[in-house]
Amino acid sequence: MTTVYSIGEVAKQFNLSISTIRYYDKEHLIPNLQKNTAGTRVFTQENLDTINIIECLKKSNMSIKDIKTFIEWCETGDETLQQRLNMFQQLQQSVQEQMAELQKTLDTINYKCHYYTQAVADGTEEYVKAGHNV
Repeated sequence: MTTVYSIGEVAKQFNLSISTIRYYDKEHLIPNLQKNTAGTRVFTQENLDTINIIECLKKSNMSIKDIKTFIEWCETGDETLQQRLNMFQQLQQSVQEQMAELQKTLDTINYKCHYYTQAVADGTEEYVKAGHNV
């Protein structure tokens, strides 16, 4: 027997609102989503895997429109494998660039933490400023 999950359980697992999951369903982003005899959505592991991919793509700044295209490619089958590979390769490059920018930001924050730790220890910025840029 296949384990199924309620929309509330799915929302909690992914830290999403129920309305967001309903929106995904309305936009046909979750293929093969079934409803029980009472008309309530029931989610399988396959549906959870799809939501996981949707959330991953969203975090990489992909638009819902592009996510929808990806889901459609998946539904189309093997003839879209190259398009899906190309999409993920472009996404990989984009995320690597974002991470490089975030690393620069983190480096600056780390420097400022060190700077202000020393200034607090000295009770003044005077000595730290003498040897470093602010």
